[in-house]
Amino acid sequence: MATVSQPRALLQGRLRSRDARVAIMGLGFAGLPMAVACAAAGYPTLGLDIDPERVARLQRGESPVADVRSDALASLLEQGVLRVEDDLTQVATADVVLICVPTPLTSERTLDRRYLRQAAATVIAHAHPGQLLLLQSTAAPGTTRAELAEPLAARGLVVGEEVYVAYAPERIDPGNREYSVRNTPKLLGGVTAACTEIAAQFFTPLVEQVVPCASPEVAELSKLVENTFRFVNISLVNEVARVCDRLGVDVWAVLAAAATKPFAYLPHRPGAGVGGDCIPVTPFFLAEAARSLGLETRMVAAAGAINASQPAWVVDKLERLLAERGQALAGARVLVLGVAYKPDVADVRESPAVGVFEALLARGATVAYHDPYVPRFRAAGQVWLSTQFTALERYTAVILLTAHRSVPYAPLVGSGTLVLDTCNALASYHAPNVVPL
Repeated sequence: MATVSQPRALLQGRLRSRDARVAIMGLGFAGLPMAVACAAAGYPTLGLDIDPERVARLQRGESPVADVRSDALASLLEQGVLRVEDDLTQVATADVVLICVPTPLTSERTLDRRYLRQAAATVIAHAHPGQLLLLQSTAAPGTTRAELAEPLAARGLVVGEEVYVAYAPERIDPGNREYSVRNTPKLLGGVTAACTEIAAQFFTPLVEQVVPCASPEVAELSKLVENTFRFVNISLVNEVARVCDRLGVDVWAVLAAAATKPFAYLPHRPGAGVGGDCIPVTPFFLAEAARSLGLETRMVAAAGAINASQPAWVVDKLERLLAERGQALAGARVLVLGVAYKPDVADVRESPAVGVFEALLARGATVAYHDPYVPRFRAAGQVWLSTQFTALERYTAVILLTAHRSVPYAPLVGSGTLVLDTCNALASYHAPNVVPL
């Protein structure tokens, strides 16, 4: 009969009693909700981040993330079950470490591994027997082994007996009021069966469903497939929007009709492009992995080209609409309404608003924006400040990119100013000055 190693027995005992100390590296849109979930479940939790301003703000109980209420954060801090620090070497004191750092794209549209490798190097340098080490950052297949398991083995630590390593991708959807850390199934793939078992034991108090995968690579690729599915289908409806525009057919009516099919169809919405930290980014991780194997992901390439050109196409349409009214885009005053990549969040990562700004400016328009969640916005090589949502008659046209719930749209539809509604948020007003995508 196989015996359980002492490090494993100690770790499992601490997980059962919720005495296991948890450290979260990276307190952004994925890491902070996970840190709060761990603390709320009773684990003594330490949040770590290298951004001193973010750390100071969190220590004051101020949440920069829409999915974490400031009062909930402040309560956990006051109870002492959650601490926030900037000294990453404190991972040495943890029983469980979760890496939740960003994995953005480089300018060549390849995976930027800098933050992940820096975090992994810190974890490896301070790893010790009896730790569970989890990677949650979105990553290419093979990353968990290459960046954690193999370096740990090179240090002489036996993975699966002394330390436990697994990949458990984050599935956070910022601003989603229905799905949270708790009720979103948690994928995890351990380097060994023991790694998977212990990772599942850790996550069980946090989530309603744990979904073990056969390996880290299965979990890594599953995350990429989820986002690539969205990426490709969004590119499809963006292309359909262009066809409908040329035909003079309402794309939203077409998609609503298609959505009545009760099987074999999943609705997606067109817009000014694709934004966020996952959907426009992770498909290129898949493409990069394919290239390393001598394969080409032609679907990803085609979808990427369509989505990347969508902001300019939106400005093309605005220019045509103005021309129909005897006006020119050059010299026009255009208000961009909403620059966050999705409603009711402050997240501007990969926002298509950047491309819209650049296209407008390149064609001679004067541009301003309003977004209650984003007071400052960088686009076209400069920083812009959100303007007041008043005196709409000053503008030649408005492009509605992101429909935040807190913005009052009645004055907009009654202003007479041309509005290009890229998200179909104003359809119920039936206003003659509002034109859908």
